Amino acid sequence: MDFIQELKTQTQNALTDLYTIEKVEINFEQTNPNFEGDFTFVVFPYLRYSKKKPEDTAAEIGEYLREKVKEVSNYNVVKGFLNLELSDTYWISVASEISNNGLRIPALVKNQKVVVEYSSPNTNKPLHLGHIRNNVLGYSICKILEANGYDVIKNNLVNDRGVHICKSMLAWQKWGNGETPESSGIKGDHLVGKYYVEFDKHYQKQISELVEGGTDKDLAKNEAPLMKETRQMLQQWEEGKQEVLSLWKKMNGWVYDGFDVTYNRLGVSFDKIYYVSDTYLLGKELVQEGLESGVFFQKDDGSVWVDLTSEGLDEKILQRADGTSVYMTQDIGTADLKFNDFGMDKFIYVVGNEQDYHFKVLQLVLKKLNKPYADGLYHLSYGMVDLPEGKMKSREGTVVDADELMEEVVGAAKSQTEELGKTEDMNEEELTNLYETLGIGALKYYLLKVDAKKRMMFDPNESIQLQGDTAPFIQYAYTRIASLLRAADSSDFEMPDNLNEEEKSLIVLMNNYPNAVHAAATHYNPSEIANAVYELAKAFNKFYHEHSILGAKENSTKQFRIALSKAVGETLKHGFSLLGIDMPERM
Repeated sequence: MDFIQELKTQTQNALTDLYTIEKVEINFEQTNPNFEGDFTFVVFPYLRYSKKKPEDTAAEIGEYLREKVKEVSNYNVVKGFLNLELSDTYWISVASEISNNGLRIPALVKNQKVVVEYSSPNTNKPLHLGHIRNNVLGYSICKILEANGYDVIKNNLVNDRGVHICKSMLAWQKWGNGETPESSGIKGDHLVGKYYVEFDKHYQKQISELVEGGTDKDLAKNEAPLMKETRQMLQQWEEGKQEVLSLWKKMNGWVYDGFDVTYNRLGVSFDKIYYVSDTYLLGKELVQEGLESGVFFQKDDGSVWVDLTSEGLDEKILQRADGTSVYMTQDIGTADLKFNDFGMDKFIYVVGNEQDYHFKVLQLVLKKLNKPYADGLYHLSYGMVDLPEGKMKSREGTVVDADELMEEVVGAAKSQTEELGKTEDMNEEELTNLYETLGIGALKYYLLKVDAKKRMMFDPNESIQLQGDTAPFIQYAYTRIASLLRAADSSDFEMPDNLNEEEKSLIVLMNNYPNAVHAAATHYNPSEIANAVYELAKAFNKFYHEHSILGAKENSTKQFRIALSKAVGETLKHGFSLLGIDMPERM
């Protein structure tokens, strides 16, 4: 029986013996850092049985536990909160377990499969800062779920068809003069994005001319010659016109090559990629199925709808009067395709919060269709990312480009590292890898340390700092440990006689780390991991500055501190691996 279970058992015994309270659920919390203690038990729910003041009830239970549980060395009471203090012997045994057997993250689930869909770019422009948040969040969630026992399928649904794709194609046809990534030296996705912007420039000019001629602006948007040509191109694509299909395949190929470079540098990957061009007709059979069963209804014009007013929403169109699909139809069909492919228990969509309503509707529609996987749908909604310069815009060509941003943070990491002047003996390849590790790590950590639901400001300069809640700060703590271990004779664990405050703090934080991994999976929130490793790195720096490790007077103390440092390093590295961030061995 592990200690926490033993503590719960004895607490139940205390409630039974003292107040004749039979089986209740016993819970302990980490003690508030402002108070002495390790675990806290709240006694307020039991006052009606004890018929005593909160302080007296807590004191009686505390005294009982101190007598019955050898690990409880003391306790203190703050109103109705019983704070238990555990002995050094207990915490040393925890350190020994971690040091000798490594980190253990008990699985939350067994035999559960989850599909996580993230990235989902359009093939008419390069990835931008918002995509970076999406990708690092999706990839980290996959790593966290895997660490908790899930069988994870990393999934990408690429939006490779539609009017927006045809805009880039038409602009290249008109003004591209045969330009290619090879002939221009421009990365493929950037080249296609260039023509998306070019289209908009000419399109806006046509709209302005029509408006000046007396046409209503909304009508002008539809009547502009470029828009008519674009819609015609899309129709030709759907009809399978060879010339249009060949151009579409060629330009999409450029984009995929460009995306791969960005994904590789960002360190994300996928197990399965779906393409909207293959899936956009899916869902029509399910719409027909819902119509025949009376779940959906048809209006006089032939369009098909679902009535969600009883669920507090409204009526939602599922198929247009001309029989064509809407996005909801496609998502219904793609969800069914995923289930047929993987039989998943859960499927998570990592999509911005502007789509909150869409995913509420999707889940309700799937429930109405009695799909067995409907309850497993979860929309991991995240907020917009801004830079100090202001909000991102893609249509005007002022997008915060993902490649440029990665280049900027890697460049900042290089400048800062060179200023510190501690890498003179590293060769060029080692330095290049170091700058990449620091820069990309800084970018990822800064995005992941904030709860995904929150809109956030990304400051590239702040992200790369060696002080504060940043990746380089944590990476530097890790390299200190790596350096220490290189200088040590061995890292075998030896039992100390007692613990100082800083040693105990490290052990407590490592002991709590699996809880953070569980919480991150339960809440789909990598910031739980980021906060845990940051607190551990801070605690290690304090320990490192206040106590000698290799120079400790007693050999047993020295060996204990080396082993403790090694365990801290392994925990930091594990946490960063779940965030998709590499650790340097030197910096």
